[in-house]
Amino acid sequence: MRIADAIKREGRKRKGREGRVARAIEDQTEKIPSDLFLWGAGASIIGSLALQILDREEDAQFVGQWVPTLLILGLYNKVVKELGHDRFD
Repeated sequence: MRIADAIKREGRKRKGREGRVARAIEDQTEKIPSDLFLWGAGASIIGSLALQILDREEDAQFVGQWVPTLLILGLYNKVVKELGHDRFD
């Protein structure tokens, strides 16, 4: 059994349980291209490296910490597009 099938089946069980706020966020999030998050994470890595080379270590660490956040947001974006609340309505 694929994980996606299990998630879809669970989604059918939970139909209608999404709150208005979650639905509003998902409606807006699915409009953003998934590539944008990947490019943002890559730019963050390059920016962090550049700051490290310029001996701005604290700034480099700050910018470098954006990478996992952007990748997680990209993953959320992809999940919403594939298995979002409106797929079961």
